Amino acid sequence: MGQEITLTEFEAVDFIAFRQKLAQETALLKQMIDRKSCSNRQPVAGFEIEAWLVDAAMRPAPVNQQYLATLNDPLASAELAKFNFELNCEPAPLTDNVFSLLHAQLERIWQNAGRHAESMNHSAVMIGILPTLAQSDLHLGNMSDMHRYKALNEQILQARGKPIHIDISGTEHLKIEHHDVMLESATTSFQTHIQLPLDLAHHFYNASIIASAAVVAISANSPFLFGRELWHETRIPLFEQAVETGGYAGAARGPLHRVSFGSGYLRHSVIECFEENLAHFPVLLPVTQDTDAASFTHLRLHNGTIWRWNRPLVGFDADGTPHLRIEHRTPASGPTPLDAIANAAFYFGLTQNICEQICNQGLPLTFPEAKDNFYLAARHGLDGTIVWFDGARHRMDHLLRTELLPRAFEGLKPFGVSASDIGDYLDIIRQRLANKQNGSDWQRRYAKEHQRDFVEMTRTYLKNQSSGKPVGEWQ
Repeated sequence: MGQEITLTEFEAVDFIAFRQKLAQETALLKQMIDRKSCSNRQPVAGFEIEAWLVDAAMRPAPVNQQYLATLNDPLASAELAKFNFELNCEPAPLTDNVFSLLHAQLERIWQNAGRHAESMNHSAVMIGILPTLAQSDLHLGNMSDMHRYKALNEQILQARGKPIHIDISGTEHLKIEHHDVMLESATTSFQTHIQLPLDLAHHFYNASIIASAAVVAISANSPFLFGRELWHETRIPLFEQAVETGGYAGAARGPLHRVSFGSGYLRHSVIECFEENLAHFPVLLPVTQDTDAASFTHLRLHNGTIWRWNRPLVGFDADGTPHLRIEHRTPASGPTPLDAIANAAFYFGLTQNICEQICNQGLPLTFPEAKDNFYLAARHGLDGTIVWFDGARHRMDHLLRTELLPRAFEGLKPFGVSASDIGDYLDIIRQRLANKQNGSDWQRRYAKEHQRDFVEMTRTYLKNQSSGKPVGEWQ
């Protein structure tokens, strides 16, 4: 979704032309969904992971242009800030030993990325928010040299008409003002993708919404921002506030935001998200292309500027048939490749299990309940309390152990995932729960015991990450 564009300055006619093409493509996608012309291929899994480049002092190193040019890996690309980069994978059918395959692939590309950083006297770190990051690092001089990011910055600030205000109340309180979109670059994620048969996609999207609270709690890895201890997963409020622009008429604080949990469940199909994109969100990057409507070029570019935590995507099979994917954006990056793939296994399994229940019995939570659960889980992590299907409130760590982890085990079976893969990767989650230690818990404990020495904390985190041990085992 970080595709480059060719322009950075636009006129009114550009927005009109783009919106016309966007409307045509949205209508065509609706027709194809109604006619069941989209792919019914069995589920396929993939991921993207964002990471940091740091120098010997564990400070962010804005060198991704040189780093990526010499890394020369087609699966690696630039992110918003010059000290971030992204790694992608080759997708794999969600069956058999899929997690072993994805894990081996991530280990291979991550080890290569790390060795290359070391050759430049730097290090690569996968973590949600870098603890040594300072607000002064987030300036336009550290923005990656891409037209897309320059245009997004200008369009978002123009839509807001005022500086960006960050106000996060957690264990401590952070209130700051910023004058560009670079705050977004502080939030690095592990994003899973699942391609789904057409008839299942909207049910799986709804199940993802319900599963999001558990996933964000078990994978939390971002407790600190600019020296303050905030939420267990501070990426969530930071990203939402860093790109806080809403719908038409400057409704920045209206009900629909570009970064959000969404506006509700889907009723009939994922077209409802794309129709909402068309109806409620002004175009930010009106770069028109001379392409056939069936390529969905403009729909996909517009969708890439609306960051729901669960986001439907349109792609294409090898034979050109359009397919639907659900991108799940709630987990933080890291702490290790093994932890990341374990998070993916937990998400796919739990969501599939909830999806089956939705198909058979209907939605077990209201959307406001699922939304409240998500923000409570992001704020309090494994210590949070959420409403579950029985209508009662449950402590998150207990609910994960007694119901949600078993649901994830059961949910992976219908995919045909091997018993060894199910056991190996979900046992990482089981161990994390037994020790009550995800990345966020480890960082908070370390900071408490070492007087918030964030440099040494980052150095120790990097050593632990390099050991390959999952975070549940870290001392």
